[in-house]
Amino acid sequence: MQKPSASQIDTESGLGYIGRFAPSPTGPLHFGSLLAALASFLDARANQGKWLMRVEDLDPPREPAGSAELILQQLLDLGMDWDDEVLYQSSRLEAYEEVLHKLQDESLCYPCDCTRPQIREMGLVYNGSCRERGAPPEMPYALRLKTDALEIGFDDEIQGHFAQQLEVEVGDFVIRRKDELFAYQLAVVVDDELQNITHVVRGWDLLDSTPRQIYLQRVLNYRPMSYAHIPIIVDERGQKLSKQAFAPSIETDRASDAIYKALTFLGQAPPAELEKESAEAQLQWAIASWDIRAVAKVGSLPLN
Repeated sequence: MQKPSASQIDTESGLGYIGRFAPSPTGPLHFGSLLAALASFLDARANQGKWLMRVEDLDPPREPAGSAELILQQLLDLGMDWDDEVLYQSSRLEAYEEVLHKLQDESLCYPCDCTRPQIREMGLVYNGSCRERGAPPEMPYALRLKTDALEIGFDDEIQGHFAQQLEVEVGDFVIRRKDELFAYQLAVVVDDELQNITHVVRGWDLLDSTPRQIYLQRVLNYRPMSYAHIPIIVDERGQKLSKQAFAPSIETDRASDAIYKALTFLGQAPPAELEKESAEAQLQWAIASWDIRAVAKVGSLPLN
């Protein structure tokens, strides 16, 4: 029996396919982030869905001026245009604060001033030591979401079944940091709900975060989503390509080279003659030929 396409899968909300790409503006688009952008773009377009853009600009000290605009322009230069307006997380602080107050009112989170060395002594899994404190600590402190002793699992479209026992493997996790910036886990869940996201295609390095996000979705009575995690690209030292590690920027004046290489890494086996075509022609071919099941079921792939 042929597996139904994502556009044929009914979600609880009755929405069609809505995907997204959500870069952090810490530098220009590099090959690893291009791979994630392209995979999410192709999965959305191949399923006649919408592809939304979200800029996760919640950590100003790590965000060079102009990086968000540069990333968006690079995507356009590569031929990947999005639907609707770009959502900037920096414009959503009141919404995150509202959700945080809801969790506090329901006693679902608590303040914690434990240090990183203390957490390392716990075995890197937070043991809930601040849960039962009588008085809140003096500032600064983080806010942690209480977890339960239950397993959170899901069927990843690429990697297969993945599950975590949150309380044992992760512990109560941070939803607002000590520096009072909202944590990724909170913001991503709130914004996926706002944008009616139904399908998330992203890097394998975020697979481990997904059970936490599913758990928070359930706590907040949000819709469930479908997930697919592509392999990340690593350098000759086995380290993930990243802006912090000075991964080179995508050269958009050689867009067709970048797209063809990315399609190959995604297991799509583009024909040799396609390499000489324009980026636009390559994307048209890729949308018509996209097969998410051809993506490698591994955590990482070497760049060379």
